[in-house]
Amino acid sequence: MLQNEGKPLGFTLNRKGNSGLPVVSGHHIPMLRFPSLDRTGIVEHGFTTRLGGVSGFEPGMEHLRSLNLSFTWGDREENVRENFRRVAGEFGVSLDRFVLSAQTHTKNVRLVTEADAGMGLTRPLAWTDVDGLVTDVPQLVLSIFVADCVPVAFVDPVHRAIGLAHSGWRGTAGRIGQVTVAMMKDHFGSRPEDLICAIGPSICRDCYEVGEDVAQQMDAAFPGHLDEILEDRHNGHYQLDLWKANRIVLEDAGVLPSHISVTDVCTCCNPEVLYSHRASHGRRGNLGVFLMLKP
Repeated sequence: MLQNEGKPLGFTLNRKGNSGLPVVSGHHIPMLRFPSLDRTGIVEHGFTTRLGGVSGFEPGMEHLRSLNLSFTWGDREENVRENFRRVAGEFGVSLDRFVLSAQTHTKNVRLVTEADAGMGLTRPLAWTDVDGLVTDVPQLVLSIFVADCVPVAFVDPVHRAIGLAHSGWRGTAGRIGQVTVAMMKDHFGSRPEDLICAIGPSICRDCYEVGEDVAQQMDAAFPGHLDEILEDRHNGHYQLDLWKANRIVLEDAGVLPSHISVTDVCTCCNPEVLYSHRASHGRRGNLGVFLMLKP
C-alpha cells in the first residue's frame, strides 16, 4: 500500500521493477513524484492519477472517473476546470499560472515566457502542434497530458530552467527529448551533463505491441539499438520499449546516465489508477504531468 504522509492512499500500483520510482505524495490529490527531481530543490512537480477529481459520476461517463484533465474526451467543462483547480492547489498557484501544450505527436518544443501564463486554461491557446515546453520563469506550471505516451521531465539546477516533453512513438522516433535538451542549451545555456531528467509513467514494453511500419521507423531512428528497444515476435508484431528508447535519446543528447530516472509504473498495467488508451480501447480521460520552478 502506498503512503501519503504516513497514511494509506487506498490503492496499490503494479510495478515493472523495483526502482521504487516514482513515489506518491500530495496534500490535495494523489500525485506521483520522482525523488531525483525533488532533490534538485528548485522545482515542484507531479504526475496525476485517476483519483481525487469530480469527473465521471454521470451515467455513461464512468470511463472518465475521476481526475480527468482533458477538455476533448466528452467531459463537462466545469468538471475539468475543477480538476485543474485541485491540481493548482498542489502547486500553490492559480489557474492563470498554467501553460498547456497542444500535442499532435510532433517533435516541436516551444519556449514559454511570462507572457504565456494561462495559455490553454484561462486564455485561448495561441499555438498548435507543440509537444514540448521549456521555461526559466518561476511559478509557470508547464503542462502536458498522457494516457500511455511517455512524459519526460528536464531540470537544470545550475541555470534554473525546466522542460517537459510528450514522447509517444512518433515523438520518440523524432527524438523530442534531444530537441528539448538543445532548446534548453540555446535559450538558457543549459549543459546536458547538468540536467536531471525523469521518464515518467507510461506504457511498458510488455503491453506495447506495434506493427512492422512502426518497427521500421524505430529501426531508422535508432541505428545500432534495435535489439535494445524492440522484441520481434516473428509474426509481424513487435514489443516496443519506449522507456529504453527515451533513455537512449537522452544519453545521446549528453545527459549523464546517472542523471536519468526511469519509471517502473506502466499505465496499461494500472487501468484502475491511471488512464490508458490501450487498456480502455480509447475510452478514457487524460493524466496530467506538471513541472514548475519554485519562486
